[in-house]
Amino acid sequence: MNMPQEKPRYLVESETGQWEVIIGLEVHAQAASKTKLFSGAPTSFAADPNTKVAPVDGAFPGMLPVLNEFCVRQAVKTGLGLNAEINLFSRFDRKNYFYPDLPAGYQISQFYHPIVGEGYLDIDLEDGTQQRIRIERLHLEQDAGKSVHDLNPHSSFIDLNRAGTALMEIVTYPDLRSAEEVMAFVKKLRMILRYLGTSDGNMEEGSLRADVNVSVRRPGAELGTRVEVKNVNSIRFIGQAVNYEVQRQIEVLEAGESITQETRLYDPTTGETRSMRSKEDTADYRYFPDPDLRPIHLTLDFIESVRADLPELPDEKRTRFMEDYGLSFYDASLLVGDTVTPEFFEEAVTHSEIWLKENKSVQVSKLVANWMITELFAMLKKEGKEIEGNPITPAALAALVDLIVTDVISGRIAKDVFQEMWHTQQDPKKIVEEKGLVQITDVGQLGEMIDSILEANQNMVEQYRAGKEKLFGFFVGQMMKKTQGKANPKLVNDLLKEKLNA
Repeated sequence: MNMPQEKPRYLVESETGQWEVIIGLEVHAQAASKTKLFSGAPTSFAADPNTKVAPVDGAFPGMLPVLNEFCVRQAVKTGLGLNAEINLFSRFDRKNYFYPDLPAGYQISQFYHPIVGEGYLDIDLEDGTQQRIRIERLHLEQDAGKSVHDLNPHSSFIDLNRAGTALMEIVTYPDLRSAEEVMAFVKKLRMILRYLGTSDGNMEEGSLRADVNVSVRRPGAELGTRVEVKNVNSIRFIGQAVNYEVQRQIEVLEAGESITQETRLYDPTTGETRSMRSKEDTADYRYFPDPDLRPIHLTLDFIESVRADLPELPDEKRTRFMEDYGLSFYDASLLVGDTVTPEFFEEAVTHSEIWLKENKSVQVSKLVANWMITELFAMLKKEGKEIEGNPITPAALAALVDLIVTDVISGRIAKDVFQEMWHTQQDPKKIVEEKGLVQITDVGQLGEMIDSILEANQNMVEQYRAGKEKLFGFFVGQMMKKTQGKANPKLVNDLLKEKLNA
């Protein structure tokens, strides 16, 4: 793919004019596998240092790597999920460089012939637009170990538990133009990886980390010198790092200086990037084919067997939720953000008696979505819980929605019932019966109550009839107060309008 000639879609204003930001990503996702890429050592997180290391991971003499077929399958599955071309031929290369936590003095990677070729990912932006980001490649490589510098003031330590773990490096073309786009891309990529089950995407544990390549230029000019911000492990920090680096580069250029091609680190405590080392070029790594590993030859049958195992991905699920359940784009997007929430939603809808009786009532599905997005999400956030295993079951939420749809309780009363359900795990019908919360729908009873309120507030009635229509809310409030929120809101509104306009 060639660099697209496009009108700049996002420009940064400065005192000297406009700047265009050009960003490419290299995202390292740890493949979900019980064992490492070239050894049988386990990949469990937070084990005691150097307890999950096979001889080949420590580069012991005479040890040969053996390719983990499951990791190959995970890479192919990820490539298919990213709309990418799967290469029938791929090969491992040695990337030579020295670092204390790289025992062999080289990393086994794929440079010349990656397992996955070009693809794309569509990201959704806050203004409602969608942007397609092209993916250049996905290749497999082994992770390095970890240097620990904070245990002793005079020494550093090496933990090789992570060494040899399978990484899928996903490289984009320089199609991103802002911190918002970068954060949206990483968030969407992590969501897809989790749907596919090919990586847990846990950034806190280092299972997903990104190198961000940033440059700036005047609109239409040649590409500027890029700077790599290395190993950022939080979506929020990625956004902060991009914004800082863009501003830093603009200030350097406007001062008449030039940008140094280098690798920088982001410090979240200061919100700044700092120089780490000069940026190596490809030639510095002296890539050559790994003599201990045979090339990978995939068959079309193998690729199709992986494709057959693909789940319904977020974009497809969102479209289906809009078509089958009548949800808005916004609501459907919120519900498909992880793998558990959409399952909860669909289970709740199908537990609704109204949904089943009325042949898939859209009113039910919309109400279930609304109650999840507002009340349920709010409680989960407040109490730091995940939706999986929360006190409100899908069946209980469906029962609550049915009570609202059938006018047994009002929406306001339903909020009180929801809180009771959360804290007691009781059935909503039982709560309504025991607390006497059934909605008042008797027209005669409501009419008498309205008459008494109007009689007690004649002055307000006269003002309303004289044109102060905002007072209508006062009368509604008085009715809700008098009935302790049990009055049917629609009936109250209709009867009030009838009597006030008589």
